[in-house]
Amino acid sequence: MELQSLGYIGVGSSRLEDWNGFATRLLGMQPVDAGGTSRAYRMDDRKQRLLVTGEAAEGLAFLGWEVADAAALDALAARLDGHGVAVRRGSRALAAERHVADLITFADPAGNRLEVFHGPAVADTPFQPSRPISGFRTGAMGMGHAVLNVEAVEPLLPFYRDLLGFRVSDYGLTPYPLYFFHLNGRHHTFAMVGSGRQSLHHFMVELGSLDDVGQGYDLAQLEEGRLAYTLGRHTNDHMTSFYAHTPSGFFVEYGWGGLVIDPETWQPHETFDGPSFWGHERLYLPPEQRARLREMRLDAAARGVRAPLNPAAHCPWLDAVIHRE
Repeated sequence: MELQSLGYIGVGSSRLEDWNGFATRLLGMQPVDAGGTSRAYRMDDRKQRLLVTGEAAEGLAFLGWEVADAAALDALAARLDGHGVAVRRGSRALAAERHVADLITFADPAGNRLEVFHGPAVADTPFQPSRPISGFRTGAMGMGHAVLNVEAVEPLLPFYRDLLGFRVSDYGLTPYPLYFFHLNGRHHTFAMVGSGRQSLHHFMVELGSLDDVGQGYDLAQLEEGRLAYTLGRHTNDHMTSFYAHTPSGFFVEYGWGGLVIDPETWQPHETFDGPSFWGHERLYLPPEQRARLREMRLDAAARGVRAPLNPAAHCPWLDAVIHRE
């Protein structure tokens, strides 16, 4: 598999100061000097992970996918070209702006701009979060995940699954078609929602501590209209998270405890229990749509559906005490 992870995300927005407050005061990212009409933010040792540019239309500007080296980049470019995809080599100026050694650019069949790169630049100073958090879970699993609204999922499956090599993690068809894909141990790095629209639905960042998420949840509730989904836990990747409205109209999922899979043995499958075990009340939806999703959660709860025990949270001493009692 050539693609390794989601390396960076670009957002187009004229609301640069709103984004700066959102990325720092709520998300805890570190601002870095991007200059001009752009703002950039760090999440780890990379020089940047999130780029907000006023030079693109409001919403998703690009997704940056990482490959191992120049040979992998050239091989992907050749494969895309052989399948009739228009591929452009990024200029030296663009590579410097993205802080990578080299990159190619192209569009998916829905017109979303994709960039594939190798050689990300590492900062020469430690990551300094803008509020006290334990840090973001990145490394080999990348920046997090991105989810797109698409008019229909099925026409895009051959491009992402067969041409780019994304592996299906699972999919659900109710109450709307959802396909989740992995590139590494993160349960999903990319997903598509067949909502009939075309936009960025959300991107997710994962924190090192549940308390980071809880404290972010408190902060989100202090801002009128900032909270989009209440705190909840997803059925497929077991992420405990909330969603916040961004200044550009899509969401950011702020989570902890996501499922790590073995990509070599994982079997794709259909899911039937809805998107969440509990919570994730979609505050922005009309009452009837909220009620439908709520019924799915209550039905799953009535059937005893829950995530398997996390071995990392297993405590033999406590189990022994409970057993004796």
